[in-house]
Amino acid sequence: MGTETNATKVAQAAAALLAAMLIVPSATAQTTSADWQFTAVIYGYFPRISGSSSFPAGTASISVDPHDYLHDLKFAFMGALQAQKGPWTLFTDVVYADVSGSQSQTRNFTIGDRTIPANLTLDGNLKVTSTLWTLAGGYRVIATPQATLELFGGARYLDLKQTLDYNLNADIGPLAGPLRQGSSSLSVKNWDALVGAKGRVALGDGGAWFLPYYGDVGGGDSKYTYQLYGGLGYGFSWGEVVGVWRYIDYKFSDASGTTLKMNGPAIGLAFHW
Repeated sequence: MGTETNATKVAQAAAALLAAMLIVPSATAQTTSADWQFTAVIYGYFPRISGSSSFPAGTASISVDPHDYLHDLKFAFMGALQAQKGPWTLFTDVVYADVSGSQSQTRNFTIGDRTIPANLTLDGNLKVTSTLWTLAGGYRVIATPQATLELFGGARYLDLKQTLDYNLNADIGPLAGPLRQGSSSLSVKNWDALVGAKGRVALGDGGAWFLPYYGDVGGGDSKYTYQLYGGLGYGFSWGEVVGVWRYIDYKFSDASGTTLKMNGPAIGLAFHW
């Protein structure tokens, strides 16, 4: 069976979302306002950053936890803005982070076709500077006091620079040649089309507590990318406090099999006007 193209996968995802739109009951009450409404969100996102980087000795998998990089955090900004008029919405989300962390990993290794009966230890320092910018527009197909559902399409831009400084040690003596230590850099500037759905479900009759949810999938310059989050929120007269668990996954199109994953909690304040 042949491998599906990225365009086919995105088209299938779009078709699934359109099918979901068609099965929404047409009698659903629309409570959205005819005037422009705006929501601004400032939040903090504290993910585990993991991925793979290629360098002369092979491919290293690196995972960096928040407690490893927060003390080395140089700068970060996370925010979102949404505009809504009737059932139509426009929103944008920006995540910028400049972080670094260290990791040590031991594994067996091979030279050519021969397995070396020893262990190789990699001490690595990973520095990641990334900008994730999502821009999309959608249509709210469910808008009741109990639940909302929006289907959307748009694009996400990734500007990523990942630098791995490494030092290799083996218990059978020092390695020869350029494999001993070095640095590897990955620079990516990708645009990817995406489709998705987002909304919320109220808890109880009061409607103050709610469950927000979001999901998107896409591809283009990347082989694929997707994002998911869900959590719990509480509404006030001025806005909301929201906490979610957010997962972002990228698989790049280059032959090295480089990946990037961000997986962790986010908490934010939303302001309405």
